Amino acid sequence: MRLYTAVAAGGFRRHATYRVATAAGVFTNTVFGFILSYTYIALWDARPGLGGYAMGDALAYVWIGQGLITVCGLMGGGFEDELIERIRTGDIAVDLYRPADLQTWWFAANLGRCAYQLLGRGIAPLFLGALVFDLTLPSRPWTWLAFLVAVTLGSVVSFAVWYLVAMSAFWLLDGQGVVQIAWLGGLFFSGMLLPLNVFPGSLGEVARLLPWASMLQVPADVYLERYEGWGLLGAYAFQACWAALLLAAGRAAQAAATRKVVVQGG
Repeated sequence: MRLYTAVAAGGFRRHATYRVATAAGVFTNTVFGFILSYTYIALWDARPGLGGYAMGDALAYVWIGQGLITVCGLMGGGFEDELIERIRTGDIAVDLYRPADLQTWWFAANLGRCAYQLLGRGIAPLFLGALVFDLTLPSRPWTWLAFLVAVTLGSVVSFAVWYLVAMSAFWLLDGQGVVQIAWLGGLFFSGMLLPLNVFPGSLGEVARLLPWASMLQVPADVYLERYEGWGLLGAYAFQACWAALLLAAGRAAQAAATRKVVVQGG
């Protein structure tokens, strides 16, 4: 346990060194937050109450999304490219010789990354958005803690998805095609473009059952206090079930792949 705690701390420190990149990320997220906010304002003016959201809810959703892009890996887990490259070059063999579990090692490193991104790039966009727009804010203090739990579970689901994507490189040797498919899936089905509550009919029902919903839609609805009592526990259970299922799938893929490590070129 001490080893993985050190790995998580190392992941935090590693990303904390890139302060200029963090500032640039906050700036980029803020710019896109403004663009999406005015788009949502036009849409909700035309369709008040769309998806069951008031205008303030919709604007809060925009800025929560901008805050969670890197925390919950909506457009990439932040580690899969490095892991895929290590698989492609054969450096993964060194990782497998370590007296540590491969999946847990990367999980701990990603946990440190998520913690830093939450502090470095997650809080600032939401704060800046609240200064300019009339966002809905939680009416109860404990909602912030409930929201943090949902974000944590969402980040675990995100890691599990991107780890499984990276494992595909053992068979494909170049996993960038799978990365692009997962990127598009995350962009659309996480609710990054529009809340999943807005999706019509069966498409909306299916989208809300997919793992990507755990990364943004569920945390946003927890923040907006759309879950009460057992409903909140049900939302957590939805996230936890996807996390457990995908982590197990990643471990199974790892076990199958490492029985015979294939290195490109030999």
